Amino acid sequence: MRESIANPLPREMMEHTYPILFRVEQSHWWHIGRRRILAGFVEDICRRVTDRRPRILDVGCGTGANLLMLSKYGDAEGVDVSEDALAFCRERGLDKVKLGAGEELPYEDGTFDLVTAFDVVEHMDDDLAGLKEMRRVLRPGGRVLLFVPTFMFLWGVQDDVSNHRRRYRLSELRRVLEKAGFEIERTTYANITFFLPILLMRKLMRLTGIKAESENNINVSALNGILGRVLGSESWVLRYVDLPFGVSGLCVARAAD
Repeated sequence: MRESIANPLPREMMEHTYPILFRVEQSHWWHIGRRRILAGFVEDICRRVTDRRPRILDVGCGTGANLLMLSKYGDAEGVDVSEDALAFCRERGLDKVKLGAGEELPYEDGTFDLVTAFDVVEHMDDDLAGLKEMRRVLRPGGRVLLFVPTFMFLWGVQDDVSNHRRRYRLSELRRVLEKAGFEIERTTYANITFFLPILLMRKLMRLTGIKAESENNINVSALNGILGRVLGSESWVLRYVDLPFGVSGLCVARAAD
């Protein structure tokens, strides 16, 4: 049985995080490095679609910075539960966005070649239902690309303010994906680089009772460039090997025929 933390705060009470995300998503080292890692996986998946420009759906698209990246590789659309998040997407010039929950996607069956969910399924009360929906809107042989937070002992402020329900071990993620009708192609941990600093920081915050509106605000902006490059360099490592642990996990899975 997967361990989870019940968070009594409803989604609408987390709206204050979207202005912070919009402000930092294109400059904060974590988001820069994560997009560099993800871009390699997205490019590899989209290269397999040879007869047309791939259609991509980003579930939980937030304020849209990841949609900008995805648009380089295909016709990207986004869906999110927050009207505020979608307003920020439109401010970025992204108009192919819809209001909707991951558990009830407002799209027809078999619409997309790739569905992405970057730090999203951990928000879902019923992650199995959400993954079944992603499977439903994929074309036969389409892929899902997931990025999730890992290890419950790493639970921190960002998990609370983001209304997370759980952090995963990869074995748990594989099991729920297989139940949803996917065939696992690859799983690996990511962000091994900052695993120890993040673990120590979160333990210190718990011990001292330090509070923060968001971990995105705990940052030295002058270091964003170098830290983003350091984290992003894992994209090169992940071309060749799977990492044994990390702050996050990655999974590519194929919609079973």
